[in-house]
Amino acid sequence: MRQFRPALAVFVLLAICATPAAARTVHFGGRAVGVPAGWPVYRLAEHPQMCVRLDRRAVYLGKPGTSQGCPAQAIGRRRAILVNPAGPARARAQASALAPPAPVAGGSEEFTGLGFDACSAPSARTMSAWASSPYRAIGVYIGGANRACSQPNLTSTWVGDQVADGWHLIPTYVGLQAPTSSCSSCAKLSSSLSKAAGQGIEAAEDAVAEAQSVGMGPGSPIYNDMEAYTRTTSATAATLTFLSAWTEQLHALGYVSGAYSSGASGIVDLGRAIGGDYTLPDDLWSANWNGAQNTLDPYIPSTAWASHQRIHQYRGGHNETYGLMTINLDNNYVDGATVGAGTGAGAAKPELPPLTVGHIKPEGGAVSVWVRCGWPPDGEACPGQIILRTHTKVPFRARPGIPTKVVRIAVSHRTFRLAGGRSHTFRVGLNSRGAPLLRLRGTLKAQLLVAIPNARATRAVSLRR
Repeated sequence: MRQFRPALAVFVLLAICATPAAARTVHFGGRAVGVPAGWPVYRLAEHPQMCVRLDRRAVYLGKPGTSQGCPAQAIGRRRAILVNPAGPARARAQASALAPPAPVAGGSEEFTGLGFDACSAPSARTMSAWASSPYRAIGVYIGGANRACSQPNLTSTWVGDQVADGWHLIPTYVGLQAPTSSCSSCAKLSSSLSKAAGQGIEAAEDAVAEAQSVGMGPGSPIYNDMEAYTRTTSATAATLTFLSAWTEQLHALGYVSGAYSSGASGIVDLGRAIGGDYTLPDDLWSANWNGAQNTLDPYIPSTAWASHQRIHQYRGGHNETYGLMTINLDNNYVDGATVGAGTGAGAAKPELPPLTVGHIKPEGGAVSVWVRCGWPPDGEACPGQIILRTHTKVPFRARPGIPTKVVRIAVSHRTFRLAGGRSHTFRVGLNSRGAPLLRLRGTLKAQLLVAIPNARATRAVSLRR
């Protein structure tokens, strides 16, 4: 959703900026405002729990409430107008800032347990009430061309406070959808592969800007929400091209790449792309509403994204109540990357994650990677290892008619030892198996694994000759 700042002292958000054929005038905040004739007009002061949905033709007057009753499955943008007299001052203050707010959370922190996602981030009061719930992870929609709900609660203060209270955040970006998406109100990808790649880069840059605006710093994962679509050759190619460019640009900007999709469309396409020319996301979030609280999925090869790199959305939108507070949500079982530890307003600084990885830079036949050991400074030095792995075809004579099989091999390996609290940038070169593969292929897509006892991090990298 783009922001329009007219001369009137109102703040107007439009999903589609076409001028309506007919208009009428409503009075709000001491001003006369022209709105499309026939659209419903809602005064939010009279409906404090109304969900300000951006995918509906409606006019909202006032400030969105902090306890909106939004449906979890909302997506897409048709045309919505939000008129908020308090908006310009805040918008000008944001525009005058020379830099995004200092990160209050950052780094990719693995979490295993139950989570949920809701269309609009719950209020701080609701999150406190939900401390009695079985959940400790929450998906938050930070932006994107098809994000359907407003986010009055999602600020850097909210992010810092929730992480400090022990919540694990799953930042989600609802970008352009596949060309064959069934969402009639969604903005969609181009079928042109070159344009789809450019759209992936733009989406990653916008997602990072949105993440930084709410205090999520480098190293944080961002999951692209690619809803279900009809799998065709052209739609699959455009979607994988988009997600490949998304991943590469996120890596260039220092963030971790994730992808959410339906098991029967985006997930199966990503699984079948293993070993090909696409750069695959670091983590996978599969929607398969089978009710199973695990990350097993028939659409994902058992050996793929297997190192704490999966989230499973196992149930769709429904209401749940804890501490007398109700949220419409989707259920998730999490065993993957979430936003790492940070500090919120007035909160004590939580313990740092044991391993932080960032600033990954391919350099010809090598990769440089920044590693930080989060163990106590006065404790034992943490030993670790860095491994580069890729997939390749090898002769397979055990079964007639199948001349080759795809296997995963290590193309680089080195050990390291860092004192607690210290960091270092390591350069990892290709070994005698990796160097010939790079010369042969010209481009070598690999998985970077950094591990210390009881902690590990994985990233996708692309090496070029």
